Amino acid sequence: MSGQVLKRARYKSSVKGSGVPGVLKMTEDRFEFMPHDPTSSARLDVEFRFVKGHKVTKEVPNKPALLNLTQDPEMGGGYIFEFENYPDREVCREFVGKVLAKFSDASKAGSEKSAVKLVDEQLSTKEMERRIKLLREDSELQKLHKQFVLSGVLTEAEFWATRKKLLDGDISRTSKQRVGFKSAMISDLKPLTDGRTNRVTFNLTPEIIHQIFAEKPAVHQAFLNFVPNKMTEKDFWNKYCRAEYLHCTRNAVAAAAEAAEDEELAVFLKHDDILASEARRKIRRVDPTLDMEADQGDDYIHLPDHGIFRDGSKEIIDPQYEQYRRTLSQDLNRHAAVVLEGRPIDVELEDTRTVAEALAKSKQVEAANEKSEGSVNQERSERISWMTEIEDLQAPRDLPLAPLCIKDPRDYFDSQQANALKTLGDTLAGSKQIKCSLSTQESYGSLRGFISEIKSVGLSDPIVKPDIALKVLNGLTQNISSNKFHLGKNPQESVLNGLPIITKEELLHHWTSIQELLKHFWSSYPITTAYLYTKVSRLKDAMSQIYPKLQEMKESVQSDFRHQVSLLVQPMLQALDAAFAHYDADMQKRSSSRSGERPNGFV
Repeated sequence: MSGQVLKRARYKSSVKGSGVPGVLKMTEDRFEFMPHDPTSSARLDVEFRFVKGHKVTKEVPNKPALLNLTQDPEMGGGYIFEFENYPDREVCREFVGKVLAKFSDASKAGSEKSAVKLVDEQLSTKEMERRIKLLREDSELQKLHKQFVLSGVLTEAEFWATRKKLLDGDISRTSKQRVGFKSAMISDLKPLTDGRTNRVTFNLTPEIIHQIFAEKPAVHQAFLNFVPNKMTEKDFWNKYCRAEYLHCTRNAVAAAAEAAEDEELAVFLKHDDILASEARRKIRRVDPTLDMEADQGDDYIHLPDHGIFRDGSKEIIDPQYEQYRRTLSQDLNRHAAVVLEGRPIDVELEDTRTVAEALAKSKQVEAANEKSEGSVNQERSERISWMTEIEDLQAPRDLPLAPLCIKDPRDYFDSQQANALKTLGDTLAGSKQIKCSLSTQESYGSLRGFISEIKSVGLSDPIVKPDIALKVLNGLTQNISSNKFHLGKNPQESVLNGLPIITKEELLHHWTSIQELLKHFWSSYPITTAYLYTKVSRLKDAMSQIYPKLQEMKESVQSDFRHQVSLLVQPMLQALDAAFAHYDADMQKRSSSRSGERPNGFV
C-alpha cells in the first residue's frame, strides 16, 4: 500500500449540496481536506480510527462519483466527497478499505478493555508534534509518560490535561506573524549554461513558482488557461523560461519577432495588462481633491543619468518595441508591492495547480471585498489589530512567583527538634495525668511523700542501665549536632547531595511519580461519574505498588545512609497514607449509603 493518496475533490455536507472544492490527502493514519478558499471553514483533519466504514455510489454516466466515510452517530454523521471522475474515486476507495482493515484488529482489542473511559481527543498534526517535542526535551516527563501512559494507568488525555500550560507556552512561542516572500527578486535568477552547448537551464522551485504567480498576474492567468488544456505544465514553464531568456538578452526586436509567431509566448513577453488594470483601479481610489499635476520634476526620462539598466548599460528603444521592454524600476516596484502584501494564501506548494487555483480564489475574494468601502475599512482595521501586538516585543505574561528561600537552614532543624520534644511530652502526658500548676504547699507535700517512700522501701535497681543510657545519649547528641550544625552551616548542602547518585535519582523519581499520581487522585474527587470511579481505582492500584518499592530501597542502601533515606521517604509515605485514608473513608461512606439514598450527583 502506497504511503498516501492526493486527489482533487469537493467536500459536501449533504449529497445534494454543491460542496467546497479543494484537495483530499489520505495517509495511513488520517485524511485531510484543504479547501482552495483559504477563508473557508471546511478544513478537515480526521484520524482513520474514528471512521467505521465507507460507502460509494454506483458508476452511472453523468452521475457524481461520491465517497462517504461514515463514523459513529454519537460523533456526528460522516464525510462525503465528490471526485472529478470514477477512477479517482476508486483509488481512494481501495486505499480507505486497506486502512480500515488494518485498524480492525486494533479496534477489536480495544473493545475488550474497560468500557468506561473517555473518548480519546482528536489531535491535529501540530498538536502531536508539540507533545513529541516536549517529551524529547524533558527526559523526566518522558519517563513519567512511559511509566503511566504506556502501562495504562493514565490515558493520553489525562496525562496532558494537567500540562496545559506547557502546551500553551509552546504555542505562545510560535510566531503569529504571516510569512512573507523573500527579498530576492525573481528577475535576479540567471540561467545556467554548461559551457559546451547552447542549452540554458532555469531552476524553478515551488517557492519561486508561487512568487511568480504573485508578482505576474498575466503568467498566473495563462497557467490557468493553458494547463492542461492546451499544453502540459512542463511545456508551459519552458515557454516562460524562453521569454525570460529573451528579456535577459535585452533584444526587444528578437522578442517582438518571436511573439508575432507564437501567441502563447507573447503573453510572457508583452506588458502585463492585469497589472495595468490593477494600477488604474488603485489610482481611482486616490482622493480626487489631491493635486497631482505633473511638473518638470516628474520628467525623469530625459534628465541625465536616468534610464540606466541593471547591468549599467543604456539602450534607446524604438517606440514600436516599447511593449516588449522591461525596466528595473518596473520589476523593483512590483516586487516591493508583493513583498509588502505578504503571502495571500497558505497551502502546500508541491501541487502547482492547487497553488494557482487557491491564488485565483483569493484574488476573487479580494476583488469582492474592494467593491464596498465598508469592507475595505474592515480589512484595514483587522490588519491593524493583527499587527498591533507582536509577541517578541511584549513583556512576559506569566504571573511573578516569589521564590521560596530559607535563609538559615538551622532554623529548620531547631524547629524540628522543638517539635520532637513537644511530641515526646505529649506522649508522656497521655500515659499519666500530670498537673503542671502546683502551689507551694502541694509541692512540699509531694516532696515529703517521695522521701517517706524512699525511707520505707529503699532504693531499688535503676530502671535504665547507665551504660545503655550513655550510649543512646551519645548517639542522639551526635545525630542532632550533625544535622543541626554540620549540614545547617552550608545552605548549599543537603541530605540528598550526601547520598549515592543512584539512590538520589531513584528517590527523586519516586517522589515525582507520587506527585503525578496524587495530582490526578485528588483532582478526581468528588466522584460523580463512573469514569472517575474507574480512574481512582486505577490510581489506587498504582499507588499501592509504590510501598514495596520504597521499602526495598530503604533496605538496599548502606547502613550509613539508611537513616537519611528514611527521613526522605517518610513524607512520601505520609502523602500516600493520606490518600488511602481518604479513599477508604469515601468507600465506607458509599457502602453505608447504599441501603438508603445516595448523595445528589454521586454514582
